[in-house]
Amino acid sequence: MIEKLEATSAEAQSADLVADNIAKLKTLFPGLLTESANGAAINVDVLKALVGDRTASDLDEKYGLNWHGKRRARQLALTPSTGTLRPSPEESVDWDTTQNLMIEGDNLEVLKLLQKSYASKVKLIYIDPPYNTGKDFVYPDNFQDNIKNYLELTGQIEGGAKISSNTEASGRFHTDWLNMIYPRLKLARNLLQDDGAIFISIDDCEVANLRKICDEIFGEENFIATCAWQKRYSRENRGAIGDAHEYLVAYGKNAELFQQVRGLIAPTEEQTKVYRNTNNDPNGRWRPIPMTAQGYRPNQMYEITTPTGAKHLPPEGRCWGLVEPEYLRLLEQGRIYFGRDGSSQPNIIRYLSELEGLVPWTWWPSSEVGHTDEARKEIQSIFGSQSLFDTPKPTRLLQRVLEIGTKPGELILDFFAGSGTIGQAVFAQNSLDQGNRRFIAVQLPEALENKEFPTIAELTKERLRRAGTKIRAENPMFSGDTGFRVFKLSNSNIRAWNPAHDDLAKTLFDHEEHLLPDRTEEDILSELFLKLGLDLCVAAQTRLITGKRVHSIGGGVLIACLAEKITREDVEALGQGIVAWHQQLAPAGDATCVFRDSAFADDVAKSNLAAILEQHGIAKVRSL
Repeated sequence: MIEKLEATSAEAQSADLVADNIAKLKTLFPGLLTESANGAAINVDVLKALVGDRTASDLDEKYGLNWHGKRRARQLALTPSTGTLRPSPEESVDWDTTQNLMIEGDNLEVLKLLQKSYASKVKLIYIDPPYNTGKDFVYPDNFQDNIKNYLELTGQIEGGAKISSNTEASGRFHTDWLNMIYPRLKLARNLLQDDGAIFISIDDCEVANLRKICDEIFGEENFIATCAWQKRYSRENRGAIGDAHEYLVAYGKNAELFQQVRGLIAPTEEQTKVYRNTNNDPNGRWRPIPMTAQGYRPNQMYEITTPTGAKHLPPEGRCWGLVEPEYLRLLEQGRIYFGRDGSSQPNIIRYLSELEGLVPWTWWPSSEVGHTDEARKEIQSIFGSQSLFDTPKPTRLLQRVLEIGTKPGELILDFFAGSGTIGQAVFAQNSLDQGNRRFIAVQLPEALENKEFPTIAELTKERLRRAGTKIRAENPMFSGDTGFRVFKLSNSNIRAWNPAHDDLAKTLFDHEEHLLPDRTEEDILSELFLKLGLDLCVAAQTRLITGKRVHSIGGGVLIACLAEKITREDVEALGQGIVAWHQQLAPAGDATCVFRDSAFADDVAKSNLAAILEQHGIAKVRSL
């Protein structure tokens, strides 16, 4: 019996001669292949050079990193978003008082939407982007309409999830990752303060490319360090050399300014155990520091007499570390130690309370900042025994980043928030130093195989809720902010112009109302925040004026009345009521007043209301 071959498996297909030839060339000359839109391709100029052809062009030779799609990735960062952020108070914690944000959405679009409200306001950005592992990573990839693509991915409109494949077999292994990260870093830089910095977790696969990208975006002169984090503490019996570390690549927006304000890290237990208090000194634990210095300085070569009468000169080749008047001042204060018998060479007493901090090194051992096993146990301590997230970072690692890069009161951004470690780290660090740091965490609702938490974004929100509760339980004296406001990426509240060419009259009628019918006043207010450059956590008040809800944002900087109907009869009372409230609020700057355009009965009503407001100093009157 002759077995019938099925033409559905790779084994049944004929040999791919082109692929075989490319594989052989790659073995002989790795630098000969380059990535292209269609996969691996031959670099003809390199081939000519390898065979000694002197006609090989060097016109395109320049220092830098190039790949297929770089121009489009650069343009993508400049393309404005057509989306908005819709508030979700029911999923938030302490909505009315918190200054923290958790935003669910594609971070590329979210970064675009944050440009006006948070430009140059973020002190520290930390991100842990998807590593280039040869597996798929899910991000919207429709450059024509990224919002539509995102809504399809999340099942909000028909179309189904789209997966941006990034497998090694695609021939675009590095290219797809670079096209994903490049525009996001371009946008992120705009949000940093001049003395701010970005820390990026990465592994060996893309660390070299990441350095080149960051050199281009942030400037080579603004490179701060590449820190090695010991992610494992036990050895593995596989591979030629065990994989025990990852990196944190750090750049400043202006490295010189960052250097002036960067933080010191807290001393470890190992570093402080040498401080003791054997004599019950009321100033606490201390240690002796030898009072000598290298070299010869005539004014530091005096004789010292100890309490027992012993006399000392500096050791050969050295001098005292202090001039004599400074030594005598410390001696009078009881800050000089002559050993247990009172006759040894002098030492300066240094108290533990005077140890302000240490300059961090580029080597971050797991004993100081945690490891991957600790990170997984942290997740389990919050959610029970469930294994919900494969690649969390330990909270202590992010606290180290916060120590170096922030001070209390500053803003932190993580636009690959994952399980939400950044929020827990901010809560924990604030509880340690009674700080009031705030964060913005952004996470794509990527699907998880978990009924309780169907997406990573749902996991992020729940971890933040539980982490806040845990911090308060462990630190009952801490009264800081452990809440967060939730916003979700969506298409704009303002109806897009999309004419039906076969029925223009119907199109004009449909667009008479500019706002989408299913949107709340709170939805529209949030979009106004973004368009006017207001913080999404800005304080808001609401009062009824002639039966219509009027919102005051930021102490009267923005006043909005989004009522659906304003008649001629309403105008006088509504206008005078707004004016009276505005005068009571007395905002520092010019106020903007916004109304729903379709609400006015006619142009007369609109003009009259604008005139009343302008006569009383509210010159910026807008309609949606």
